[in-house]
Amino acid sequence: MQVVTLCISTTMVLVLLGLVVFSVLTAHNLSNYVKENLTVTIMLGDTVSVNDAHRLCRDLYHRPYARNIDYVSKDQALKEQSEAMGSDPSEFLGVNPFVATLELQLKSDYANRDSLRWIAKELSSNPKVTDVAYQEDLMDKVNRNLKKVNLVLLVLAVLLTFISYSLVNNTVRLRVYSQRFTIHTMKLVGASWGFIRRPFMWTGTMVGIIAALLACLILGGGVWSLFQYEPNLTTIITWQVLVATAACVFLFGLIITLFCSYISVNRFLRMRARDLYKI
Repeated sequence: MQVVTLCISTTMVLVLLGLVVFSVLTAHNLSNYVKENLTVTIMLGDTVSVNDAHRLCRDLYHRPYARNIDYVSKDQALKEQSEAMGSDPSEFLGVNPFVATLELQLKSDYANRDSLRWIAKELSSNPKVTDVAYQEDLMDKVNRNLKKVNLVLLVLAVLLTFISYSLVNNTVRLRVYSQRFTIHTMKLVGASWGFIRRPFMWTGTMVGIIAALLACLILGGGVWSLFQYEPNLTTIITWQVLVATAACVFLFGLIITLFCSYISVNRFLRMRARDLYKI
């Protein structure tokens, strides 16, 4: 019965720890996804031909900061804006007021204020480029919010790790406490400490594995429900996130149960016979 209780409590703890690890890894992917979808608009001159624009695209693809580049011609820009506004501005202006542009999406490492400034300066130095536009305030706001989220998750992870250790340790100590006289009897007949610890460590290992399996099943069911609700989450919740979360759950499960078992058994191994009656 005590082993079952220990297994259930450890499973609940591992589910909480798994949620924290999953949230941290998902937040990292979400951060990259948001940063890589912020667009830098490169406006081209009227004299730039389609071939020149495509050559400029090829050159930009070799830059370390470029993740994706889309060419938007003057006609395409006019069509998109006409659909958005519900009217064709060229009909009353007599000319197409829009210019051809390149929509540049950066790699996440370059999506910050300092990198954007030197990238914009480098792009503006090209004679084919008339202007470079990007939402600097939005970029700063995204980076600030993501830093706050990561800080909250880090604090939560530390707190849950401490709480989980306390919960599992107390449960393991209660189980070992109920067998303290058996431990003392084994000491009296000459059993080594390693021999006495072995069955407790083996039980701890099995509890850790079973609890980790149950926790992974619970977390997997939750992730499956998320995918059923929103299939596009696969861009953020990748298989790497799932594997890393499962690995952390198994690692935490084994480390916590083995460490708590080792500490608890050693505590009673050091006690004298008369001290066993005082606790």
